[in-house]
Amino acid sequence: MNLKLRKLELSDATRLAELANNKKLWLNMRDSFPYPYNVEDATNFINFANEDNGNPIFAIIYNNELIGSIGLHKQEDINRYSMELGYWIGEPYWNKGIATNAVALIIEFGFLNLDINRIFASTIESNLASSRVLEKNNFTFEGVSRKSAFKNNVFLDEYKFSLLKDAY
Repeated sequence: MNLKLRKLELSDATRLAELANNKKLWLNMRDSFPYPYNVEDATNFINFANEDNGNPIFAIIYNNELIGSIGLHKQEDINRYSMELGYWIGEPYWNKGIATNAVALIIEFGFLNLDINRIFASTIESNLASSRVLEKNNFTFEGVSRKSAFKNNVFLDEYKFSLLKDAY
């Protein structure tokens, strides 16, 4: 699969906005992910991704095209050796195994380059495809936070997953 991760560039803003401005995608994302999603939103995200804040965030490049974004977000205090995984890909690229492979790349990057012990992620009940991506990457299902997420005026279960460095 012709897939790689690279640093986001300001020149990616138009393409990022084009892919991210999708209600089906938004329904599976946190509310901090805007909808509608415009070039200004993309530019703000790219600037955040390129800050030296300890959160490695990358463009997902498939067949030399930007198709989404993926990153690890550091935690603090007693959770400082854990990072939260977040990712999305544009709808035209769903159900092709691309997200599974992109997650494998960020896991490898995280455990080889960062001082972390654990990568974790959450999905909502309506996003079974993302749960499957995590399972295919050997994440352990840790449990359900019942009706803990509120999205699009509905309470949803949140599924919790993690991967430990020694299991990688």
